[in-house]
Amino acid sequence: MAFDSFGGFVRSLEESGELQRVTDPVATELEITELADREMKSAGGGKALLIERPQVHGRSSPFPVAINTMGSWKRMAAALGRSTVDEAAAELGSLMKAKPPTNFREAAGLLRTAFELRHARPKTVKDGPCKDVVQRFDSIPESSRVTVWPAAPDWKNPASYPTHHPTLGELPVLKCWPLDGGRFLTLPCVVTRDPDTGDRNLGMYRVQIYDERTVGLHWQLQKVAARHGRRYYETGTRMPVAIFLGGDPVFPFCATAPLPDGLDEFLLAGWLRRRSVEMVRCETNDLEVPAAADFVIEGYVDPLEPLRGEGPFGDHTGYYTLPDRYPVMHVTAITHRRDAVYPATIVGRPPMEDFYIGAASVKLFLPVFRMNFPEIIDIALPAEGVFHNLVFVSIRKTYPMQAYKIMHGLWGMGQMMFTKYIIVVDDDVDVHDTREVLFRWCANTDPQRDGLCTRGPADVLDHATPEVGMGSKMGFDATRKLAGEGYHREWPPLITMDPAVRVRVGAWVRGGIMNS
Repeated sequence: MAFDSFGGFVRSLEESGELQRVTDPVATELEITELADREMKSAGGGKALLIERPQVHGRSSPFPVAINTMGSWKRMAAALGRSTVDEAAAELGSLMKAKPPTNFREAAGLLRTAFELRHARPKTVKDGPCKDVVQRFDSIPESSRVTVWPAAPDWKNPASYPTHHPTLGELPVLKCWPLDGGRFLTLPCVVTRDPDTGDRNLGMYRVQIYDERTVGLHWQLQKVAARHGRRYYETGTRMPVAIFLGGDPVFPFCATAPLPDGLDEFLLAGWLRRRSVEMVRCETNDLEVPAAADFVIEGYVDPLEPLRGEGPFGDHTGYYTLPDRYPVMHVTAITHRRDAVYPATIVGRPPMEDFYIGAASVKLFLPVFRMNFPEIIDIALPAEGVFHNLVFVSIRKTYPMQAYKIMHGLWGMGQMMFTKYIIVVDDDVDVHDTREVLFRWCANTDPQRDGLCTRGPADVLDHATPEVGMGSKMGFDATRKLAGEGYHREWPPLITMDPAVRVRVGAWVRGGIMNS
């Protein structure tokens, strides 16, 4: 299912019993975080929250805040337009297995697949709801920039929404944690373009609000946007940037998806929503954004301008990212839907909403991993590992040292290069059961023989590395050892009960024998 606005997604969550509305005033500074953190850490990820009266510096913002909207398996699946995340993964897996047809039936099936893909390519339109209200800072007189704060609108009644010109100070941007360096956009979709190839990139990088006209862009040195930026810095030309929030919830998911460099994330979005993404040109630069976005912030980075301090920021690692220097974006225009809903999330000590987003990416792209490593059965990123720190992999092992091949291979694939620890287990292990993985890890490994330590790129958010962006990694082969792997003893069998006895006793228990 494709959503025409973020508000539409929020309404669908409410209709399915997945949303809790908060009608009392809640401050964007710390209070929304505390409320959302409690919800995210409740059973099953809790509910999505709609804060109807967010307070910015003691005044009600005209825009409601929706948070934790993808913080459960059910809501994550709804964001992908499917009944389950596994359903979307199965569809992509079928697509990856497509082969040239050898008969009419196969040809018909391939044609159906092609018809589904016809919606993948984005298309340009002249206008869209994201331009209901427009403020161009290069043309709006100073007198009209005065912020007029109306009473909090009824989020279900678009007529009550403001028509005056928006400012960054008016948006209900969160200050999440006490030591944060300011207010941050936490669910921004950032659009940049490669100046050499013209390839577009959609990424997600936190954005710090400095003032009404400047923001800080935290794109790390290994990110695609940072690579684009380096080319602009080399040529000394201004870099156009567009940030949008809201619209179809597949957009933030696609912005974080592990797609190959150069592949347009809006293609994935179109495939997931089974409808082309309609794109509209920005007001003050030539980048395109989704026409149905809720908010758009346009601007540029001046490569002749020095970098500026950004942070601290309470990050997904569970610790604060300390201040560092990043590019400054000058805001040239802000546009929004008249019925805009502000999307937000928070990160911090797990479990958080981002666990479900990251886990959904792993499920969806597991077929891609299997194309390179067909022996892989499943992959899991446990919440305690905060994405990159810890990865569990199960494989169908057929030859010696195969686990090490998997370790090296995964460390060489995109964002997996940031993984600090990889534990490889046999195909009979459920990698989503952390207790089972730890049992096999402790039981099946000799630290010296089965451990591998190497060096490579590291997440710049990792405070434990000796240098920023560089560190060590460790892998463990927790599989059953084969001849040739340095094990010269007989491998013992795992303790399991006779299946017939399990069935017989299970029937007794169900029949009430334990209560007789």
